[in-house]
Amino acid sequence: MFLSVFDIFKIGVGPSSSHTMGPMVAAARFLADLKEHKIPAAHIRASLHGSLAYTGKGHASDRAVILGLCGFDPESYDHSAAEAALGELAETKNLKVEGLGEVQFDPPTDLIFDFDQVLRGHANGMKLIALNAHGAELYRQIYYSIGGGFVVTAEELDERGREVPSPDAPYPFATAQQMLEMAKASGKSIAQMKRANELHCCATPQSLDAGLARIWQVMSSCIDRGLANKGQLPGGLDVRRRAAAIHEQLIAEQGSNDPAPHIVNDWISVFAMAVNEENAAGGQVVTAPTNGAAGVIPATIRYYLDLVPHAEAAQVETFLLTAAAIGGIIKSNASISGAEVGCQGEVGSASAMAAAGLCAVLGGTAMQIENAAEIALEHHLGMTCDPIGGLVQIPCIERNGLGAIKAVSAASLALRGDGEHFVSLDSCIETMHQTGLDMHDKYKETSLGGLAKTTGFGVNVVEC
Repeated sequence: MFLSVFDIFKIGVGPSSSHTMGPMVAAARFLADLKEHKIPAAHIRASLHGSLAYTGKGHASDRAVILGLCGFDPESYDHSAAEAALGELAETKNLKVEGLGEVQFDPPTDLIFDFDQVLRGHANGMKLIALNAHGAELYRQIYYSIGGGFVVTAEELDERGREVPSPDAPYPFATAQQMLEMAKASGKSIAQMKRANELHCCATPQSLDAGLARIWQVMSSCIDRGLANKGQLPGGLDVRRRAAAIHEQLIAEQGSNDPAPHIVNDWISVFAMAVNEENAAGGQVVTAPTNGAAGVIPATIRYYLDLVPHAEAAQVETFLLTAAAIGGIIKSNASISGAEVGCQGEVGSASAMAAAGLCAVLGGTAMQIENAAEIALEHHLGMTCDPIGGLVQIPCIERNGLGAIKAVSAASLALRGDGEHFVSLDSCIETMHQTGLDMHDKYKETSLGGLAKTTGFGVNVVEC
Protein backbone atom coordinates (compact mmCIF):
# COMPACT_ATOMS: atom_id res chain seq x y z
CA MET A 1 0.00 0.00 0.00
CA PHE A 2 1.41 3.38 -1.03
CA LEU A 3 0.98 6.06 1.62
CA SER A 4 0.28 9.28 -0.21
CA VAL A 5 0.87 12.72 1.22
CA PHE A 6 -2.94 12.95 1.23
CA ASP A 7 -3.15 9.83 3.38
CA ILE A 8 -0.87 11.42 5.95
CA PHE A 9 -2.56 14.84 5.71
CA LYS A 10 -6.35 14.41 5.65
CA ILE A 11 -8.86 17.23 5.97
CA GLY A 12 -11.30 16.29 8.68
CA VAL A 13 -13.07 17.25 11.86
CA GLY A 14 -12.09 17.27 15.53
CA PRO A 15 -11.56 16.23 18.17
CA SER A 16 -9.82 12.98 17.17
CA SER A 17 -8.73 11.35 13.94
CA SER A 18 -8.84 7.84 15.39
CA HIS A 19 -11.81 8.29 17.75
CA THR A 20 -13.98 10.71 15.74
CA MET A 21 -13.01 10.59 12.07
CA GLY A 22 -12.31 6.83 12.12
CA PRO A 23 -15.70 5.78 13.54
CA MET A 24 -17.48 8.13 11.13
CA VAL A 25 -15.63 6.58 8.18
CA ALA A 26 -16.26 3.05 9.47
CA ALA A 27 -20.01 3.63 9.82
CA ALA A 28 -20.17 5.04 6.29
CA ARG A 29 -18.25 2.01 4.99
CA PHE A 30 -20.74 -0.30 6.71
CA LEU A 31 -23.65 1.38 4.93
CA ALA A 32 -21.79 1.15 1.64
CA ASP A 33 -21.32 -2.60 2.20
CA LEU A 34 -25.01 -3.09 2.90
CA LYS A 35 -25.92 -1.30 -0.32
CA GLU A 36 -23.26 -3.03 -2.41
CA HIS A 37 -24.31 -6.50 -1.26
CA LYS A 38 -28.02 -5.60 -1.32
CA ILE A 39 -28.50 -6.65 2.30
CA PRO A 40 -32.11 -5.81 3.30
CA ALA A 41 -31.26 -4.38 6.72
CA ALA A 42 -34.17 -3.23 8.87
CA HIS A 43 -32.22 -2.52 12.04
CA ILE A 44 -28.58 -1.59 12.81
CA ARG A 45 -26.67 -1.99 16.06
CA ALA A 46 -23.17 -0.81 16.92
CA SER A 47 -20.69 -1.29 19.75
CA LEU A 48 -17.44 0.47 20.66
CA HIS A 49 -14.59 -1.44 22.29
CA GLY A 50 -11.25 -0.85 23.97
CA SER A 51 -10.02 2.74 23.79
CA LEU A 52 -13.04 3.72 21.70
CA ALA A 53 -15.27 2.67 24.61
CA TYR A 54 -13.17 4.19 27.39
CA THR A 55 -12.72 7.63 25.83
CA GLY A 56 -15.57 7.55 23.34
CA LYS A 57 -17.67 10.17 25.07
CA GLY A 58 -14.80 12.62 25.36
CA HIS A 59 -13.85 12.11 21.73
CA ALA A 60 -17.47 12.17 20.47
CA SER A 61 -17.07 8.65 19.05
CA ASP A 62 -20.76 7.89 19.54
CA ARG A 63 -21.77 11.05 17.71
CA ALA A 64 -19.32 10.17 14.92
CA VAL A 65 -20.83 6.71 14.42
CA ILE A 66 -24.32 8.16 14.28
CA LEU A 67 -23.32 10.81 11.75
CA GLY A 68 -21.51 8.22 9.63
CA LEU A 69 -24.72 6.20 9.52
CA CYS A 70 -26.55 9.40 8.59
CA GLY A 71 -24.32 9.80 5.53
CA PHE A 72 -21.71 12.30 6.75
CA ASP A 73 -17.97 12.11 6.09
CA PRO A 74 -15.15 14.03 7.82
CA GLU A 75 -13.87 16.03 4.85
CA SER A 76 -17.23 17.51 3.81
CA TYR A 77 -18.68 17.69 7.34
CA ASP A 78 -21.29 20.42 7.79
CA HIS A 79 -22.08 21.21 11.43
CA SER A 80 -25.54 22.70 10.83
CA ALA A 81 -26.63 19.80 8.65
CA ALA A 82 -25.26 17.36 11.23
CA GLU A 83 -27.26 18.95 14.03
CA ALA A 84 -30.40 18.75 11.93
CA ALA A 85 -29.79 15.08 11.13
CA LEU A 86 -29.21 14.24 14.80
CA GLY A 87 -32.42 16.02 15.77
CA GLU A 88 -34.44 14.13 13.17
CA LEU A 89 -32.97 10.78 14.23
CA ALA A 90 -33.81 11.48 17.87
CA GLU A 91 -37.46 11.94 16.88
CA THR A 92 -37.90 9.17 14.31
CA LYS A 93 -35.35 6.60 15.57
CA ASN A 94 -34.89 5.69 11.91
CA LEU A 95 -32.08 6.25 9.42
CA LYS A 96 -32.99 7.18 5.86
CA VAL A 97 -30.54 5.16 3.79
CA GLU A 98 -30.49 5.57 0.04
CA GLY A 99 -31.18 2.21 -1.56
CA LEU A 100 -32.38 0.65 1.71
CA GLY A 101 -35.17 2.97 2.81
CA GLU A 102 -35.79 3.49 6.51
CA VAL A 103 -33.58 1.49 8.88
CA GLN A 104 -34.22 1.40 12.62
CA PHE A 105 -31.44 2.85 14.75
CA ASP A 106 -32.06 4.31 18.20
CA PRO A 107 -28.71 5.49 19.61
CA PRO A 108 -29.52 5.13 23.35
CA THR A 109 -30.20 1.40 22.91
CA ASP A 110 -28.47 0.50 19.64
CA LEU A 111 -25.06 2.09 20.30
CA ILE A 112 -23.21 0.31 23.11
CA PHE A 113 -19.99 1.25 24.91
CA ASP A 114 -18.59 -2.23 25.61
CA PHE A 115 -15.95 -1.94 28.34
CA ASP A 116 -15.60 -5.70 28.82
CA GLN A 117 -14.78 -7.07 25.37
CA VAL A 118 -11.56 -5.85 23.77
CA LEU A 119 -11.40 -6.82 20.10
CA ARG A 120 -8.16 -8.62 19.36
CA GLY A 121 -6.88 -6.63 16.39
CA HIS A 122 -6.36 -3.12 17.79
CA ALA A 123 -7.20 -0.99 20.81
CA ASN A 124 -9.65 1.06 18.70
CA GLY A 125 -12.26 -1.51 17.72
CA MET A 126 -15.92 -1.23 16.77
CA LYS A 127 -18.57 -3.68 15.65
CA LEU A 128 -21.56 -3.01 13.38
CA ILE A 129 -24.41 -5.46 12.89
CA ALA A 130 -27.35 -5.46 10.44
CA LEU A 131 -30.59 -7.24 11.42
CA ASN A 132 -33.79 -8.02 9.59
CA ALA A 133 -37.23 -6.97 10.78
CA HIS A 134 -37.46 -10.06 13.01
CA GLY A 135 -34.13 -9.41 14.74
CA ALA A 136 -32.15 -12.07 12.89
CA GLU A 137 -28.56 -11.12 12.06
CA LEU A 138 -27.89 -10.56 8.36
CA TYR A 139 -24.39 -9.11 8.33
CA ARG A 140 -21.69 -7.97 10.74
CA GLN A 141 -18.34 -6.28 10.35
CA ILE A 142 -15.54 -5.38 12.74
CA TYR A 143 -13.57 -2.21 12.03
CA TYR A 144 -10.38 -0.90 13.56
CA SER A 145 -9.49 2.79 13.60
CA ILE A 146 -5.70 2.52 13.46
CA GLY A 147 -4.74 6.20 13.77
CA GLY A 148 -4.76 9.27 11.57
CA GLY A 149 -8.25 8.53 10.26
CA PHE A 150 -7.19 5.20 8.74
CA VAL A 151 -9.84 2.46 9.05
CA VAL A 152 -9.49 -1.25 8.25
CA THR A 153 -11.77 -4.23 8.64
CA ALA A 154 -10.69 -7.22 10.69
CA GLU A 155 -9.90 -9.05 7.47
CA GLU A 156 -7.88 -6.15 6.08
CA LEU A 157 -5.94 -5.92 9.34
CA ASP A 158 -4.99 -9.59 9.11
CA GLU A 159 -3.87 -9.18 5.50
CA ARG A 160 -2.13 -5.86 6.06
CA GLY A 161 1.60 -5.95 5.63
CA ARG A 162 4.16 -3.21 5.78
CA GLU A 163 2.89 -0.15 3.94
CA VAL A 164 5.41 0.69 1.23
CA PRO A 165 5.32 2.43 -2.14
CA SER A 166 4.54 0.35 -5.18
CA PRO A 167 7.67 -1.63 -6.18
CA ASP A 168 7.68 0.08 -9.58
CA ALA A 169 7.52 3.57 -8.04
CA PRO A 170 10.63 5.63 -8.83
CA TYR A 171 11.80 5.69 -5.21
CA PRO A 172 10.15 2.87 -3.21
CA PHE A 173 11.76 3.55 0.17
CA ALA A 174 10.22 1.90 3.23
CA THR A 175 12.91 2.88 5.72
CA ALA A 176 14.98 5.97 6.40
CA GLN A 177 18.13 4.13 5.38
CA GLN A 178 16.64 3.26 2.00
CA MET A 179 15.52 6.87 1.64
CA LEU A 180 19.06 8.14 2.26
CA GLU A 181 20.58 5.62 -0.13
CA MET A 182 18.13 6.58 -2.89
CA ALA A 183 18.72 10.28 -2.28
CA LYS A 184 22.47 9.78 -2.57
CA ALA A 185 22.22 7.63 -5.69
CA SER A 186 19.74 9.92 -7.47
CA GLY A 187 21.04 13.28 -6.33
CA LYS A 188 17.45 14.26 -5.52
CA SER A 189 16.03 15.72 -2.33
CA ILE A 190 13.57 13.82 -0.16
CA ALA A 191 10.78 16.12 -1.33
CA GLN A 192 11.68 15.54 -4.98
CA MET A 193 11.62 11.76 -4.49
CA LYS A 194 8.31 11.93 -2.65
CA ARG A 195 6.84 14.09 -5.40
CA ALA A 196 7.98 11.61 -8.05
CA ASN A 197 6.30 8.77 -6.17
CA GLU A 198 3.07 10.76 -5.84
CA LEU A 199 3.01 11.52 -9.57
CA HIS A 200 3.67 7.88 -10.38
CA CYS A 201 1.03 6.43 -8.06
CA CYS A 202 -1.92 8.74 -7.75
CA ALA A 203 -1.65 12.34 -8.95
CA THR A 204 -1.04 14.72 -11.82
CA PRO A 205 1.24 17.72 -11.29
CA GLN A 206 -1.82 19.98 -11.22
CA SER A 207 -3.80 17.87 -8.73
CA LEU A 208 -0.77 17.41 -6.49
CA ASP A 209 -0.01 21.12 -6.37
CA ALA A 210 -3.66 22.00 -5.81
CA GLY A 211 -4.03 19.37 -3.10
CA LEU A 212 -0.96 20.55 -1.21
CA ALA A 213 -2.11 24.15 -1.46
CA ARG A 214 -5.49 23.12 -0.08
CA ILE A 215 -3.86 21.28 2.84
CA TRP A 216 -1.88 24.36 3.85
CA GLN A 217 -4.89 26.65 3.34
CA VAL A 218 -6.95 24.55 5.79
CA MET A 219 -4.05 24.41 8.27
CA SER A 220 -3.45 28.16 8.07
CA SER A 221 -7.15 28.99 8.38
CA CYS A 222 -7.35 26.77 11.44
CA ILE A 223 -4.53 28.75 13.07
CA ASP A 224 -6.30 32.02 12.28
CA ARG A 225 -9.63 30.83 13.70
CA GLY A 226 -7.93 29.57 16.83
CA LEU A 227 -6.16 32.88 17.34
CA ALA A 228 -9.49 34.71 17.12
CA ASN A 229 -11.93 32.47 18.98
CA LYS A 230 -12.43 32.82 22.73
CA GLY A 231 -14.56 31.16 25.39
CA GLN A 232 -14.65 27.69 26.86
CA LEU A 233 -14.06 24.36 25.18
CA PRO A 234 -16.86 21.77 25.27
CA GLY A 235 -16.68 18.58 27.29
CA GLY A 236 -17.25 19.52 30.91
CA LEU A 237 -13.73 20.39 32.08
CA ASP A 238 -14.43 24.12 31.58
CA VAL A 239 -11.07 24.59 29.86
CA ARG A 240 -10.66 28.16 28.65
CA ARG A 241 -9.34 28.88 25.19
CA ARG A 242 -6.00 30.63 25.72
CA ALA A 243 -4.56 31.14 22.25
CA ALA A 244 -6.46 34.34 21.47
CA ALA A 245 -5.41 36.06 24.70
CA ILE A 246 -1.77 34.98 24.33
CA HIS A 247 -1.78 36.20 20.74
CA GLU A 248 -3.13 39.58 21.80
CA GLN A 249 -0.35 39.87 24.38
CA LEU A 250 2.29 38.99 21.81
CA ILE A 251 0.93 41.55 19.35
CA ALA A 252 0.95 44.22 22.06
CA GLU A 253 4.57 43.41 22.93
CA GLN A 254 5.81 43.70 19.35
CA GLY A 255 6.65 47.37 19.86
CA SER A 256 8.83 46.64 22.85
CA ASN A 257 12.43 47.79 22.58
CA ASP A 258 13.64 45.00 24.85
CA PRO A 259 11.82 41.75 23.97
CA ALA A 260 12.89 38.57 25.70
CA PRO A 261 14.85 36.29 23.34
CA HIS A 262 12.66 33.33 24.21
CA ILE A 263 9.49 35.08 23.02
CA VAL A 264 9.81 33.18 19.72
CA ASN A 265 8.83 30.05 21.66
CA ASP A 266 5.61 31.77 22.70
CA TRP A 267 4.78 32.46 19.05
CA ILE A 268 5.43 28.83 18.09
CA SER A 269 3.33 27.60 21.01
CA VAL A 270 0.40 29.90 20.34
CA PHE A 271 0.20 28.82 16.70
CA ALA A 272 0.04 25.16 17.77
CA MET A 273 -2.39 25.80 20.62
CA ALA A 274 -4.71 27.70 18.28
CA VAL A 275 -5.03 24.62 16.05
CA ASN A 276 -5.60 22.22 18.90
CA GLU A 277 -8.18 24.42 20.56
CA GLU A 278 -10.08 24.39 17.27
CA ASN A 279 -9.68 20.61 17.15
CA ALA A 280 -10.94 20.23 20.72
CA ALA A 281 -13.98 22.31 19.76
CA GLY A 282 -14.79 19.95 16.87
CA GLY A 283 -13.61 22.30 14.13
CA GLN A 284 -12.05 21.54 10.76
CA VAL A 285 -8.42 20.47 11.01
CA VAL A 286 -5.86 18.47 9.06
CA THR A 287 -4.52 15.20 10.47
CA ALA A 288 -0.80 15.82 10.79
CA PRO A 289 -0.47 12.89 11.20
CA THR A 290 -3.39 12.79 13.68
CA ASN A 291 -5.89 15.25 15.09
CA GLY A 292 -4.41 15.05 18.57
CA ALA A 293 -1.09 16.19 17.07
CA ALA A 294 -2.60 18.47 14.43
CA GLY A 295 -0.97 21.67 15.68
CA VAL A 296 2.73 20.79 15.49
CA ILE A 297 3.27 20.95 11.73
CA PRO A 298 1.06 24.01 11.00
CA ALA A 299 2.78 25.88 13.85
CA THR A 300 6.22 25.06 12.51
CA ILE A 301 5.27 26.14 8.99
CA ARG A 302 3.76 29.41 10.29
CA TYR A 303 6.94 29.98 12.33
CA TYR A 304 8.97 29.54 9.15
CA LEU A 305 6.79 31.87 7.07
CA ASP A 306 6.24 34.59 9.66
CA LEU A 307 9.44 34.63 11.68
CA VAL A 308 12.29 33.27 9.55
CA PRO A 309 13.95 35.94 7.35
CA HIS A 310 13.72 35.34 3.58
CA ALA A 311 11.15 32.54 3.97
CA GLU A 312 9.38 31.59 0.74
CA ALA A 313 5.73 30.56 0.53
CA ALA A 314 6.60 28.22 -2.35
CA GLN A 315 8.65 26.15 0.09
CA VAL A 316 5.53 24.99 1.95
CA GLU A 317 5.15 22.25 -0.65
CA THR A 318 8.71 21.05 0.04
CA PHE A 319 7.93 21.09 3.77
CA LEU A 320 4.76 19.01 3.41
CA LEU A 321 6.28 16.45 1.03
CA THR A 322 9.32 15.97 3.25
CA ALA A 323 7.18 15.67 6.37
CA ALA A 324 4.88 13.16 4.64
CA ALA A 325 7.87 11.03 3.64
CA ILE A 326 8.98 10.81 7.28
CA GLY A 327 5.42 10.22 8.48
CA GLY A 328 4.98 7.36 6.04
CA ILE A 329 8.15 5.67 7.29
CA ILE A 330 7.02 6.00 10.91
CA LYS A 331 3.53 4.66 10.20
CA SER A 332 4.89 1.78 8.14
CA ASN A 333 7.37 0.63 10.76
CA ALA A 334 5.68 1.59 14.03
CA SER A 335 2.43 3.49 14.65
CA ILE A 336 0.90 6.95 14.79
CA SER A 337 -1.91 5.81 17.10
CA GLY A 338 -2.02 7.02 20.70
CA ALA A 339 -4.21 4.03 21.56
CA GLU A 340 -1.50 1.72 20.24
CA VAL A 341 1.81 3.29 21.32
CA GLY A 342 0.96 6.36 23.41
CA CYS A 343 1.50 10.01 22.55
CA GLN A 344 5.05 9.31 21.36
CA GLY A 345 3.31 8.00 18.24
CA GLU A 346 1.22 11.15 17.82
CA VAL A 347 3.02 14.30 18.98
CA GLY A 348 6.37 12.48 18.74
CA SER A 349 5.75 11.57 15.11
CA ALA A 350 4.40 15.04 14.33
CA SER A 351 7.48 16.67 15.85
CA ALA A 352 9.78 14.42 13.81
CA MET A 353 7.86 15.25 10.63
CA ALA A 354 7.92 18.98 11.40
CA ALA A 355 11.64 18.92 12.18
CA ALA A 356 12.33 17.19 8.87
CA GLY A 357 10.16 19.63 6.93
CA LEU A 358 11.75 22.68 8.53
CA CYS A 359 15.25 21.33 8.03
CA ALA A 360 14.43 20.79 4.34
CA VAL A 361 13.17 24.33 3.70
CA LEU A 362 16.16 25.77 5.54
CA GLY A 363 18.48 24.03 3.09
CA GLY A 364 19.32 20.82 4.94
CA THR A 365 20.75 17.80 3.18
CA ALA A 366 18.97 14.44 3.24
CA MET A 367 21.28 13.30 6.05
CA GLN A 368 20.58 16.43 8.08
CA ILE A 369 16.83 16.00 7.52
CA GLU A 370 16.97 12.40 8.75
CA ASN A 371 18.99 13.58 11.75
CA ALA A 372 16.46 16.31 12.55
CA ALA A 373 13.60 13.81 12.51
CA GLU A 374 15.54 11.43 14.73
CA ILE A 375 16.38 14.11 17.29
CA ALA A 376 12.75 15.19 17.57
CA LEU A 377 11.38 11.65 17.86
CA GLU A 378 14.09 10.50 20.27
CA HIS A 379 13.11 13.14 22.77
CA HIS A 380 9.47 12.11 22.77
CA LEU A 381 10.16 8.42 23.42
CA GLY A 382 8.05 6.96 26.20
CA MET A 383 5.44 9.74 26.16
CA THR A 384 2.12 8.36 27.35
CA CYS A 385 -1.37 9.26 26.16
CA ASP A 386 -3.45 10.14 29.23
CA PRO A 387 -6.06 12.74 28.24
CA ILE A 388 -7.91 14.04 31.27
CA GLY A 389 -11.58 13.13 31.12
CA GLY A 390 -11.01 11.43 27.77
CA LEU A 391 -10.90 14.87 26.12
CA VAL A 392 -8.25 16.06 23.65
CA GLN A 393 -7.56 19.13 25.81
CA ILE A 394 -5.24 18.48 28.76
CA PRO A 395 -2.34 17.84 28.22
CA CYS A 396 -2.86 17.63 24.45
CA ILE A 397 -3.16 21.33 23.57
CA GLU A 398 0.00 22.49 25.33
CA ARG A 399 1.81 19.33 24.27
CA ASN A 400 1.47 20.39 20.64
CA GLY A 401 3.17 23.68 21.44
CA LEU A 402 6.09 21.91 23.05
CA GLY A 403 6.24 19.43 20.16
CA ALA A 404 6.59 22.31 17.70
CA ILE A 405 9.32 23.95 19.80
CA LYS A 406 11.20 20.64 19.88
CA ALA A 407 10.83 20.38 16.11
CA VAL A 408 12.43 23.79 15.58
CA SER A 409 15.24 22.96 18.02
CA ALA A 410 15.83 19.57 16.38
CA ALA A 411 16.06 21.12 12.91
CA SER A 412 18.47 23.76 14.19
CA LEU A 413 20.72 21.19 15.89
CA ALA A 414 20.77 19.03 12.77
CA LEU A 415 21.70 21.98 10.58
CA ARG A 416 24.65 22.70 12.90
CA GLY A 417 26.08 19.29 12.03
CA ASP A 418 26.92 17.38 8.88
CA GLY A 419 24.21 14.72 9.25
CA GLU A 420 26.41 12.12 10.91
CA HIS A 421 24.94 10.88 14.19
CA PHE A 422 24.93 7.82 16.43
CA VAL A 423 21.27 6.74 16.58
CA SER A 424 19.55 6.32 13.21
CA LEU A 425 15.97 7.36 12.60
CA ASP A 426 15.11 3.73 11.83
CA SER A 427 16.48 2.64 15.22
CA CYS A 428 14.53 5.39 16.94
CA ILE A 429 11.32 4.36 15.18
CA GLU A 430 11.80 0.73 16.20
CA THR A 431 12.49 1.83 19.78
CA MET A 432 9.27 3.81 19.76
CA HIS A 433 7.43 0.75 18.46
CA GLN A 434 8.86 -1.58 21.11
CA THR A 435 8.25 0.99 23.86
CA GLY A 436 4.64 1.24 22.76
CA LEU A 437 4.20 -2.52 22.85
CA ASP A 438 5.58 -2.63 26.40
CA MET A 439 3.55 0.34 27.61
CA HIS A 440 0.67 -0.51 29.95
CA ASP A 441 -2.75 -0.06 28.37
CA LYS A 442 -3.79 2.48 31.01
CA TYR A 443 -1.28 4.90 29.47
CA LYS A 444 -2.53 4.43 25.90
CA GLU A 445 -5.56 6.68 25.36
CA THR A 446 -7.82 4.98 27.86
CA SER A 447 -7.79 7.78 30.48
CA LEU A 448 -7.29 5.09 33.13
CA GLY A 449 -3.84 6.23 34.25
CA GLY A 450 -1.38 9.09 34.36
CA LEU A 451 -2.73 12.63 34.55
CA ALA A 452 -6.29 11.41 33.93
CA LYS A 453 -6.19 9.27 37.07
CA THR A 454 -4.14 11.46 39.40
CA THR A 455 -6.31 14.53 38.76
CA GLY A 456 -9.48 12.61 39.55
CA PHE A 457 -10.82 13.12 36.02
CA GLY A 458 -10.38 9.61 34.69
CA VAL A 459 -12.72 8.12 32.17
CA ASN A 460 -16.42 8.33 32.96
CA VAL A 461 -18.14 4.97 32.70
CA VAL A 462 -21.11 5.41 30.41
CA GLU A 463 -24.46 3.86 31.27
CA CYS A 464 -25.82 2.05 28.24
